[in-house]
Amino acid sequence: MDHLSEPILTQGDLADFAAGVHFRLYHKLGAHLGADTTRFAVWAPSASGVSVIGDFNSWDPTAHVLEPQASSGIWAGTVPEAGEGSLYKYLVTSDDGSYRVEKADPLGLRHETPPKTASVICHLAYEWGDHEWMKARGSRSGQGDQISIYEVHLGSWRRKDGGFLPYREVAEPLAEHVSGLGFTHVELLPVMEHPFYGSWGYQITGYFAPTSRYGSPQDLMFLIDLLHQAGVGVILDWVPSHFANDQHGLGYFDGTHLYEHADPRQAVHPDWDSLIFNYGRHEVRSFLISSACFWLDRYHADGLRVDGVASMLYLDYSRKEGEWIPNVYGGNENLEAIIFLGALNEEIYRSFPDTHTVAEESTAWPMVSRPTDVGGLGFGMKWDMGWMHDTLSYLARDPVHRKHHHGELTFRMLYAFGENFVLPLSHDEVVHGKGSLLAKMPGSDTERFANLRLLLAYQWALPGKKLLFQGCEIGQREEWDHETEVRWTSLAHHAHQGVERLVADLNRLYLSEPCLHDHDFDASGFSWVEGGDAEAGVLAFLRWSGSRPPVLVAFNLTPVPRHDYRLGVPRPGRWDELLNTDALIYGGAGHGNLGGVDSQPLGSHSFEQSVLLTLPPLGAVFLRAR
Repeated sequence: MDHLSEPILTQGDLADFAAGVHFRLYHKLGAHLGADTTRFAVWAPSASGVSVIGDFNSWDPTAHVLEPQASSGIWAGTVPEAGEGSLYKYLVTSDDGSYRVEKADPLGLRHETPPKTASVICHLAYEWGDHEWMKARGSRSGQGDQISIYEVHLGSWRRKDGGFLPYREVAEPLAEHVSGLGFTHVELLPVMEHPFYGSWGYQITGYFAPTSRYGSPQDLMFLIDLLHQAGVGVILDWVPSHFANDQHGLGYFDGTHLYEHADPRQAVHPDWDSLIFNYGRHEVRSFLISSACFWLDRYHADGLRVDGVASMLYLDYSRKEGEWIPNVYGGNENLEAIIFLGALNEEIYRSFPDTHTVAEESTAWPMVSRPTDVGGLGFGMKWDMGWMHDTLSYLARDPVHRKHHHGELTFRMLYAFGENFVLPLSHDEVVHGKGSLLAKMPGSDTERFANLRLLLAYQWALPGKKLLFQGCEIGQREEWDHETEVRWTSLAHHAHQGVERLVADLNRLYLSEPCLHDHDFDASGFSWVEGGDAEAGVLAFLRWSGSRPPVLVAFNLTPVPRHDYRLGVPRPGRWDELLNTDALIYGGAGHGNLGGVDSQPLGSHSFEQSVLLTLPPLGAVFLRAR
C-alpha cells in the first residue's frame, strides 16, 4: 500500500491557512495513513476540545483526544490503532461546553454510504493509465479547440437491477457511448459526497470525497482513467455556492458559524434551505480552493463547472427587500465572493493550466470569463443561459407565431462574443415538470422530432462550445427522473435512432471542420447572411476560419419547404451539402439539395455570388465551399 508520509503542520502551513493562501490542505488536514499510525488534523478554533472516535476505540470520546496546534484553531494527533478502512468521526465540544456533536471529517477522503455518516480512513494510491492523455492535455485546452460535452448524472444514466451502477461498471459503457457519439468531454453532476440523493449531488457534505454510493475513490479514478484512455475528458460539477445543513456536516461545526455566516440574511440560501460559505473568512477560502485543486490533482479531472455563481455574486440573490445586507458601499455585490472567485481561478490556471473552469452564471455580470488582471472573474468559460432560454422559448411556439418572435434567435449575436460561452441544454431544462426537449416542441410527433433536430443543429452551428444532457441525444420523450435510467428502449424506434445519429454526425462535423470551432469566442468566425427574414422563418450565417472555405448554415423554422431560396455566398463554385437534418437517416422526409449546389453570378446579401437552396421544413442544412 502506498502510505502517505505523515503530514507535519509547519508554521508556514499555519500562517498560509490563516491568510487564506494554503491551497493544498488535503496534504495536511484530515486523516493520513502513516507506516504504523494515522494522523488526524481538523480545524475547530472555537472548540474547547476535539477527540477522534471510531470503531478502533469503540467510539470512546476519552481514548484519543487531539491537541491544539499553536493558536491556529487546528487540532491534531496520531492514533496507532486506526488504519485503512476504519470508521471515524470528530467529537467536537464548544468553548462553553454547551454544544457537543459528532462531525464527519471536512477533509475526509471517503465517507460511509448515506444515510450513514461516519468518515472512512483510506489511501488514494492508484496506478493511472492515462499518461498519454495527461501529457497531451494542454494541446487540447485552447479556446479554439473542440469542446462538446455530454452531461451525466451517474445515478440515473444506466442502472442495474433497479439499483446504481458502480463507477467501475459504468466506465466501459459510458466511454463507449460518449466516444461513439463524438463528444469530447463528459461532465458529471456532483460526485462529491452528499446525504440526500435527490439533491443530485448539489448539497454536499464531503468536499474531498466521492460519493460512496457508486464505490471507492479508486473506483472513481478508474472511471476517469478509462474515459481518458478512450480520448474523453472529464469535467466535474463543483459546488462552492452552498452546502448541506445536515448536522454531521460543516454547519455550526465547532459551536460557532465557522464555515457559514452567522446572520441568516447571509448564511441561508433561500432557494435550497442550505448554508452559504463565508467567503471573507480566510480559512474558508483555503478550504474551498484546496477542494477545487484536489479534484484536478488527485483525480485527474480536466475541469470544473462551478455551480450557482450568480447566487454567489449578488447579496440579494433570490431575496426580498430587507432580507439581505448591502456591502460596505451600499451595493448588492458580494465583494468577498468576487475576491474568492478570482483567487480560485488564478490558482487553478496557475497550477493546472491545461484544465478549464466553467461558470454557471445566469446574469449579465461583466467579464465572467475574462482574466482577473483586466477586472474579470477569471473563468475560462461561461454558460450562455440567455441563449438557452430564448431558443427554447422560440422553438416551443407554434411555427405560425414564430415570425413575431424572430428576435429571440437573432438577439444572441449582439452579445455572443462578450464572454467565452458554452451553449447548454442541461439537466435543469428537462426536469421538475418542464418536460423533455422533445416534449417542449410543438406540432405532430413528426414535427416535434423535426423541431428537436433543428434545435440540435442550431446549437452545434452557432459559435460556442456545446453541452447536452443525457437522454437528449436519443430524443427521450420523458423528462429526466433521477430514480430511473435513460429510456434506452427508445432506440428501438427509427425516430430516436435518427436523433442519436444526428448528434453523432453533428459532433463529427464540429470536430472535423475548423470553421465550426476555431473561432467560437471570436467575432471573426461568424457573419450573418440572412438574419431578418422573419416572414419566411429563415436564418442563414457563415462560419469562418482564416482562409479556409467557409461553412454556410441555413435554417427553415417553419413546416413549409422553401424551394429556390436564394442566399448570397462569398465564393464561386460548388457548395457541398455536409449535413441535412431532414435526411431520411435522421428520420426526416428527405428534402434537400442532392449533395450540393453550384453558385450563380447573381448578387445577393452583399455578395456577388449566390446559391439557390431547398430549405427543408423545420430543417437545417450545412454547406461548404470547395
